[in-house]
Amino acid sequence: MASAWMAIYIVVRYTWFMEKEISQAEYQALAELRYLIRRFVGEGDAIARAAGLEPQQYLLLLAVRGLPEGQEATISTLADRLALKHHSAVELIDRLAMHGYVRRSRSRDDRRRVLVSLLPRGEKLLEHVARHRISEIRSTGVAFVEAISALLEIHQSLQGQARAADPAKKRMEKKRG
Repeated sequence: MASAWMAIYIVVRYTWFMEKEISQAEYQALAELRYLIRRFVGEGDAIARAAGLEPQQYLLLLAVRGLPEGQEATISTLADRLALKHHSAVELIDRLAMHGYVRRSRSRDDRRRVLVSLLPRGEKLLEHVARHRISEIRSTGVAFVEAISALLEIHQSLQGQARAADPAKKRMEKKRG
């Protein structure tokens, strides 16, 4: 009996503010955000190709250069950051090393770990592509913020409407407060 009540509690807790139906405004805001993301990615791929890189190669160079402080550019870290399997990351790194963009080296602490670092040629190419990407995001970033804000505002508005329409939720909120 206790587990049945626990199941009910969990369902109520996690669906408390979930709306029964997705509104048309939410679909439109989500579609707009998806459109902006796809356009940004597509334009980035084109810029990378124009610079002589495949999009994945640019992303790997960016991942190496942009890792959070204190994190080493190991093959497994880079594979994780690019959502690749280990062997796919190895092939990508091998191609970049063959072109003189990155260097592979063994960790001093653990010889089993392979570290990846940018070479000057890779750094220069990355900077060229990243400069275009940063410029683009600065000019179109407002559209991303507006699309995300629209989704959040719609959600907050619907939550407010649901609370106002449901006296039981009002009583529960008074008890919590």
